[in-house]
Amino acid sequence: MKIQILPSLLAADFGHLAEEMRRVEEARADALHLDIMDAHFVPNLSFGPDMTVLARRVVPDLYRNVHLMMTRPDLYAERFIDAGAQTLQFHVEADCDVWAALKVIRARGVRSGLVLRPQTPASAVFPYLKLCDEVLFMTVNPGYGGQAFMSEVLPKVRELRCHADACGLGALDIMVDGGINLETAALCAAHGANQFVAGSFLFKQSDMGAVITQMREICTREYGTKTR
Repeated sequence: MKIQILPSLLAADFGHLAEEMRRVEEARADALHLDIMDAHFVPNLSFGPDMTVLARRVVPDLYRNVHLMMTRPDLYAERFIDAGAQTLQFHVEADCDVWAALKVIRARGVRSGLVLRPQTPASAVFPYLKLCDEVLFMTVNPGYGGQAFMSEVLPKVRELRCHADACGLGALDIMVDGGINLETAALCAAHGANQFVAGSFLFKQSDMGAVITQMREICTREYGTKTR
């Protein structure tokens, strides 16, 4: 599995967003992660589709991974796809027809993903895996950056990796987001994750590129030690 590092724009300096996007690109990150919050599904309000448009304009070659933390992601999916989302993720706990929403995303030629809160069992996404390109485990309660990593999610990461492999879905990408740094990323990789969203940790670095390279190397090594 390819190890991918995705800085989360939620932790950027909002007064200099274009410059921050270019910094992510110059750091050779694999993608820019955009957290979309509706102030209903989670207790915070962040970006709308125009932020995805901005990313497409400022750094057109930087992959755009969009995470909808919304009660009704199905009502906005096509707007974010039109804005330039290349992967579109939404929560399995959302108040919508999960099958139908995944099919809409796939029909538009965009990668699809499901997201789980820390309290949600891994099995909640099992019925939908054939329509998923990736699954994101939140390792903090969604809504705000800078929270502490919740290690109780780790067994769920391993459970999903084992289940996917057993079902012939070994190409499924498993992402983690929340409290990710060098130490916690290594733990997640050892449990079967291969995509790592990091916000506060990466944006506070004076040399983001060097830290991304270090994280990628550590996770590649630890992923090879995971128990299947």
